Amino acid sequence: MPRRTPRNVLSDRLRTPRTLSGFLKTASICVLIAGCLSPLGQAAAATSAPTATNDYCSGQCSDILPPGENGNATLAQILLNQAFGTQPAHAEDQLGPYANLATGHPGLTDAKINNFFNDASFGVPAGQVASTEKPAGRTDVTIVRDKKTGVPHITGTTRYGTEFGAGYAAGQDRLWLMDVFRHVGRGQLTGFAGGAPANQGLEQEFYRQAPYTEADLQAQIDGAVARNGERGQQALADVTAYLDGINAYIDASDSGRYFPGEYVLTGHKDSITNAGTIDHFKVTDLVALASVVGTLFGSGGGGEVNNALSLIAAQSKYGVEEGTRVWESFRERNDPEAVLTLHDGQRFPYATRPDSPQGRALPDAGSVTQEPLVYDRTGSAGTASAKNSSTAVAKDTLSSARRGMSNALVVSGKHTASGHPVAVFGPQTGYFAPQLLMLQEIQGPGISARGASFAGLSMYVELGRGQDYSWSATTSGQDIIDTYAVELCQDDHHYLYRGTCTAMEQVERKNAWKPTVADGTAAGSYAMRVWRTKYGPVQYRATVGGKKVAYTTLRSSYLHEADSIIGFQLLNDPGYVKGPEDFQKAAQHINFTFNWFYADSAHTAYYNSGDNPVRATGVDAEFPVWAQPAYEWRNWDPAANTADYTPASAHPNSIDQDYYISWNNKQAEAYTAAPWGEGSVHRGDLLDDRVSKLVAQGGVTRTKLVQAMADAALADLRAEDVLPKLLKVVNSAPVTDPTAAAAATKLQTWLGAGAKRTETSAGSKKYADADAIRILDAWWPLLVKAEFEPGLGSDLYGAFTANLPVDEAPSAGHGPTGSHAGSSFQYGWWSYVDKDIRAVLGEPVQGGLSRKYCGDGSLSACRDALLGTLKQAAGLTAAQVYPGDDLCSAGDQWCADSIQQRTLGGIKHGNISWQNRPTYQQVVEYTSHR
Repeated sequence: MPRRTPRNVLSDRLRTPRTLSGFLKTASICVLIAGCLSPLGQAAAATSAPTATNDYCSGQCSDILPPGENGNATLAQILLNQAFGTQPAHAEDQLGPYANLATGHPGLTDAKINNFFNDASFGVPAGQVASTEKPAGRTDVTIVRDKKTGVPHITGTTRYGTEFGAGYAAGQDRLWLMDVFRHVGRGQLTGFAGGAPANQGLEQEFYRQAPYTEADLQAQIDGAVARNGERGQQALADVTAYLDGINAYIDASDSGRYFPGEYVLTGHKDSITNAGTIDHFKVTDLVALASVVGTLFGSGGGGEVNNALSLIAAQSKYGVEEGTRVWESFRERNDPEAVLTLHDGQRFPYATRPDSPQGRALPDAGSVTQEPLVYDRTGSAGTASAKNSSTAVAKDTLSSARRGMSNALVVSGKHTASGHPVAVFGPQTGYFAPQLLMLQEIQGPGISARGASFAGLSMYVELGRGQDYSWSATTSGQDIIDTYAVELCQDDHHYLYRGTCTAMEQVERKNAWKPTVADGTAAGSYAMRVWRTKYGPVQYRATVGGKKVAYTTLRSSYLHEADSIIGFQLLNDPGYVKGPEDFQKAAQHINFTFNWFYADSAHTAYYNSGDNPVRATGVDAEFPVWAQPAYEWRNWDPAANTADYTPASAHPNSIDQDYYISWNNKQAEAYTAAPWGEGSVHRGDLLDDRVSKLVAQGGVTRTKLVQAMADAALADLRAEDVLPKLLKVVNSAPVTDPTAAAAATKLQTWLGAGAKRTETSAGSKKYADADAIRILDAWWPLLVKAEFEPGLGSDLYGAFTANLPVDEAPSAGHGPTGSHAGSSFQYGWWSYVDKDIRAVLGEPVQGGLSRKYCGDGSLSACRDALLGTLKQAAGLTAAQVYPGDDLCSAGDQWCADSIQQRTLGGIKHGNISWQNRPTYQQVVEYTSHR
């Protein structure tokens, strides 16, 4: 069966409205002359596949990854999709089942789980084989694809053949996407895919954080191999075979003229003559891809300069002592009311507040400026939209409020109906077309796994299942990034390094683009320049005590994104992982900041990964410190960027706790994460409340755990956990204003109905309790400002909102994840509101704010503030609350919340109803063990 490919780039939609009709004429020629619709010479016979004998899940492992496995489309398929909405085979056949769980979960049974998920058993049943292929004519590997989803099941008789097949299948399913992201990782996207502002922003985001040269990329893989003995050599051999498979597919699709149509639309190939080339992949491309993944999802920390600015603002308003108390109360480093993944009282102190901070390098007030990245703009690079994109990206990149996403629900067999553990877990990696992840099964010498891998890194399954165990991850966010103040000398590009005036290293990337059919952005160009020091890239300039400094960021995974390959290799090896302890040892080889979860037929386990640097005594990880030997990481080697790291025993870890939940919440007592907002109300509470109740009842099943996840996925965190207290204040006296009274009644009714953001019926595209939802969406930012700004003052309030956004409702475009992204309620002021309102009500609060803010502590004044803003919110129309965008008309509430599969290629999909759940998700319950 031919594999197809997607279209444009990382612009949010195909930019061809004026030229599409003309191009459709070309498409008809393409179909008739160039054979774009059906590849030539790629025979795929449907034959029976052998039954798997190494599967211990007894049909009780399931998974899902929307929109579909097929992320490739020929030019003709792209044009047909754009014109008529037709979909290539398996491009969106997982989107409907995924979306339908939102309204279908109340009637779920174990027998119906695979109405909403795929059967994730090993192998392909007889009669379900869609195609069987020997890639490039090899005899040592077979790729079988199933009829239902088109997932590749790769079986090799040699290790080389197995990995060759994995690379070939990756090319079949994600070639264009892989090409896009190898350019993103090098900061070269615009020249490859077009100069749309979104593309400019994306390449700037990653180049600012990982400004690598080609030599840096090569050194990463060389180092990872050298440090890991036989495992390292095996990784290199696997990568080599994988690359050979990708490149074999490139050659086959090029000569057969069934390569992704985006190469034509972006000007890299000619649809008539087939002129042009698709560059082969090389090992440094995979390191560039790994740097994108690690930066996006596995690099907790940063934000020290923003922290310093808000501390200075607090101390300016209240004085040093009281200002520090105020700041610490909002920071909530170790809030006693925070939901925890490890809830049995375990303590894992990390990045805690030192008793006597040493080496702080706080900037002088008003002296901080962000280091420019973009220079020499020409053409469309100089437009306002391009500059605004650069500004927004720089702000998000340097914040500690990084994309967290992902959740996990794992229950010990002691509390399940079968006596075997049950898990529902997966990563929230956003929604894209094609998806960043791809599904596969790999069976070969030393490899036996099925699951999801990031496109271009699928030599191993990264999240999924083995023969008798499954594993998954959530982003953890512990701080592995520090900010150093390097004192300048001689000029702005020299600094003191251990007493010697040392030149900064300038790295530069020049990009230029011109209009294409895919992206009509006018021609333009710019240069990205980064100044690198031993302490990492320069991000800010300032003065400290009158001395000119540059603030740099040093990340423990900087120059080490390739190191994690060994951990993934081990997780795929059935000879290595035989139980929870082995799983934890494998995860210890992963230097990205993740929470890892495990389940087999008898045990569950958890491990927090990442290279946590051992900081010098007295260094506070929250703030910039002087770039001096006394404050460097313990035994730090600047040439290799290695240091002493905390031992595995110091990382939060556990085996067979009664249950585990994670939604990027706090891992354990005393384990401080970099992002703000780990307080009394966190979206992790939505899971913990439901799972703890199930565990208390006993008899947990896959159905019940899926229902708990799906119910939480529709919950409005503000409504479920904060609104009852707000209404308690509002109703502490009769509400006489009719507008406010009606609004309060609607909110109370919604609470009574469960406070969900759910459709009236499947496909209605209208919310039940729509007015109440509109009111809360409008009220929340108004009430937060009215509650806190009078007491904090506008300067400090603004500084704190830079540390932690006020809101992240599904329709909010201002949060770290943007609009139509699904993931919601990770970052917001819900904990502050909760603690403050309870304090005003006179209720007990552990770890409360340093003072009462709402109404300055007066219940009646607080009530007046809430009523005033409630009335204001109730008066806002749906069009004002949901102003509309490129996808939705103003006032369309359902659409404003809806999830969009953001186009990274040429195939578009319809938006689906909002759910706050993992993109790739597993449901597992093993019945036996090897």
